[in-house]
Amino acid sequence: MYKIITYVVISLFLFVSKAIAQDTFEVRAKKVANKIEAVTKEEKEALKKEVEEVNVQLENGSITKEQADEKKKKLAEARAVIIENKVNVAYDELKVLVQDKVENRNIAEPQDSAKITLGNKIIIKFEKDSLKSKKEDVGEKRTTSQFVFAMGLNNLATDGDFENSDYRFLGSHFYEWGMTYNTRIARESNLLHFKYGWSVMYNNLRPTENRFFLKDGDQTTLEKSPYDLDESRFRNVYLVAPLHLEFDFSGKKQKDGKPYFKTHDSFRFGLGGYGGIRLKTKQILKYEDEFGDDVKQKTKKDYNVGNFIYGVSAYIGYKETSLYVKYDLNPLFQDNLVKQNNVSLGVRWDFN
Repeated sequence: MYKIITYVVISLFLFVSKAIAQDTFEVRAKKVANKIEAVTKEEKEALKKEVEEVNVQLENGSITKEQADEKKKKLAEARAVIIENKVNVAYDELKVLVQDKVENRNIAEPQDSAKITLGNKIIIKFEKDSLKSKKEDVGEKRTTSQFVFAMGLNNLATDGDFENSDYRFLGSHFYEWGMTYNTRIARESNLLHFKYGWSVMYNNLRPTENRFFLKDGDQTTLEKSPYDLDESRFRNVYLVAPLHLEFDFSGKKQKDGKPYFKTHDSFRFGLGGYGGIRLKTKQILKYEDEFGDDVKQKTKKDYNVGNFIYGVSAYIGYKETSLYVKYDLNPLFQDNLVKQNNVSLGVRWDFN
């Protein structure tokens, strides 16, 4: 019976030790252990006296050996029930103590170590470091997620050249937002990551010299406007799936002698590409007409822009901020005689 009670106490304290080992808690928990020890000792002494009385009756011949054994069995069972009931009371006290600890009610800060004894035996011992949250002992998961936002300059390369561009360098811009997942390829190395996800890309072009886009059959050209344009913007919106091989130099870190990994904590760069579909194309013109009225004209149609997009991209930076470049491998206007490919250069943020 003593062993059973000891195992009960050990099990209870193994459960509690995930979040405890504090000075006040140790004192209170030890009182519960001492109470269990006292109950066990008290009931064992009472049982011993009762057994001695039975032995006296047996020696006097007032009862047979079979009767004596039966009496001893019943006495032991009765004392076991008493012990169980009293231990249950102590167990209820321990549950209240645990609940107080979990809810941080009047529990002091932990010591470097603590132990609970039963008699002369140490039934449980724990160190302060072993009671820390598991979140403190491990780094990031092998796959993490990031919110991505990017913005910068956008233009078209005509037959691979930017010289004498038809679009304003500072006025033409792009922005992109989406979600990515970053998976560490090697279990014990933080260098290589596979980065994938989805993004919505907005590519804007602002033509120079008061011009706008005009669709003429399967050709899309720039034409001079009869009005003085306050705004001439050509926007294409895409849904893409970017894929990159990322090199992260954050390295392996140590905390309390345990290794862990954390991404985007040092220099990094990524090489890859993207592919997707066009969601919409829109041209926005703002001007004052011949009657002096302000006009804002929005035209939504394909303008011979391809329905699909694919290209290569790269980024290099420190922590969450990177320099970002993209180049479309397919021309913007699918059937134009002169091939023009979209190029973007800007800044990218990957927020863990």
